[in-house]
Amino acid sequence: MFEQFGDWVAFGLLGLSSEGAGGAAVQFFVMDAVKIFVLLVVVIYLMGLLRALLSPERVREFVRGRPDWQARGFAVTLGAVTPFCSCSSVPLFIGFVEAGIPLGVTFSFLIASPMINEVAAVVLVGILGWKLAALYVGAGLLVAWFGGIVMQTLRPERWVEEYVWKIQMGQADLPEPDRSFVGRHRYAVAEVKEIVGRIWIWVLLGIGVGALFHGFVPEQWVGDNLGGDAWYTVPAAVLMGIPLYSNATGVIPVAEAMLTKGVAVGTTLALMMSVAALSLPEMLILRRVIKWQALALFVSMLALAFTLVGWGFNTIAHFGIGI
Repeated sequence: MFEQFGDWVAFGLLGLSSEGAGGAAVQFFVMDAVKIFVLLVVVIYLMGLLRALLSPERVREFVRGRPDWQARGFAVTLGAVTPFCSCSSVPLFIGFVEAGIPLGVTFSFLIASPMINEVAAVVLVGILGWKLAALYVGAGLLVAWFGGIVMQTLRPERWVEEYVWKIQMGQADLPEPDRSFVGRHRYAVAEVKEIVGRIWIWVLLGIGVGALFHGFVPEQWVGDNLGGDAWYTVPAAVLMGIPLYSNATGVIPVAEAMLTKGVAVGTTLALMMSVAALSLPEMLILRRVIKWQALALFVSMLALAFTLVGWGFNTIAHFGIGI
């Protein structure tokens, strides 16, 4: 259905040639834009109905004081089901720090939240198939879990800005949220408006990059520079992803275009993770909370983890094991 609509707009309405690069790019853009935004609205609304039962205060109280493995598991799960981009994850990260939750646990949330969420997972399955979706989600969960452990081992608390420790948690009496179905419906609709309103430009930019890549980048160039098993393609993809700020959903069309051009699955996954979790805007916001030493450790650890993930999946694919 989505592909037919893209064909109608590009080749019927606009009269572009199906053999030309421009026609292929427009068809890809229209098809993916409609598909992704339909999925976004439906999934965010459904999750909003569930999320209306929770509050940040309840979440923080639930995590505080629990053993590290329980707190980390909850933080990773929370990160995986919240459709935040990297920048919008930082305020809750700060709230966790203020609540006295171990910083290693909060870093697990900060890694998982922009990189994995139910919206991205559904869109991944719909566009790239369940195997690649499972690979991406599984690798992201592992990186979030062990990345938080690594950060905690390095004692990043010594590099938190002092003003953060002085902030007191607000104790204002908040009105009880409306738990009725109508109230939850209103909350879910507000979630759709707020989240889609915040990320739509990044989704369109991601689709636009993917469309340009799909229509105009020659397969020969891709094969020569990013294809194959050359070791440097994965770290190159990680470095390429850092300035390309987007969320996990917005980068999916780019990944789709890369895969259709023959880029290896591990290289594609490394780029997706880098774009979602290692963005320059996020680093600038984080710098207001942690000092350069902790920020450098965080970036270096994630860059290494994403590179290892990419190399690992490329190796698996090279031997033809189920990808």
